[in-house]
This record gives sequence, C-alpha cells and structure tokens, in this order.
Amino acid sequence: MDWKYLLTSYQGRINRAKFWAGVGLLVAAGIVVNILDAALGLHIGEYPFGILAIIATPFYIYLALAVYTKRWHDRDKSGWWSLIGLVPVIGGVWLIVELGILEGTRGANRFGPDPLA
Repeated sequence: MDWKYLLTSYQGRINRAKFWAGVGLLVAAGIVVNILDAALGLHIGEYPFGILAIIATPFYIYLALAVYTKRWHDRDKSGWWSLIGLVPVIGGVWLIVELGILEGTRGANRFGPDPLA
C-alpha cells in the first residue's frame, strides 16, 4: 500500500479497506500522541489533551481530509461532502455509512478508474 498517496493526495479513489486502514492509522497515531503527552507531562491543566496533540491536530485534519476525499471520489461525489461531518450526530453517522459501509461506484467515474479493478 502506498501510504504517502493514501494520506497526502487529494486525487483519485480508494476502496473501503484502504479507507479503514487510513482511519486506523490516524487513530493509532492519535493514541500515541496522547500517551506521549501524558508520559512527558505535557497535558494542559485538567484538559484531556496536551501540547503535542494541539500541534498534531492540523496535520491530522489534513491527512483525514485526504483519505475522506478519495473515498468520496469512489462514491462519485465531491470531497466537499466531508463537510457533512460538521452536522452534529447525523453528520458522523452519514460519514460512517457513506465512506465506511457503502460500496463505491463500479467501473471508472469522473475521478478515476475503479480501485478494485
């Protein structure tokens, strides 16, 4: 698997397996950063996050949006659909169903060839 393409490119399409691999990697990285914050005593007061988490957050957002965009492309939709995640409760459920459960468009679409072909 080309991790650089998966996490940094906003072009093309990915299937569900690669989507979940990318999400899993981002979750694992977040856990590691939180453990490092706790181990190094970098937590800010009573907040459940620390300085490293604050620094890493913009990078996580960029990487997550790259993964989401390619998955939206596989569903033959614009990456702008990622904004649906901002809608409380319904947005998160919508993202999980559309990106993580539903099958992508069969065959080529306007975003590229079928990733399963």
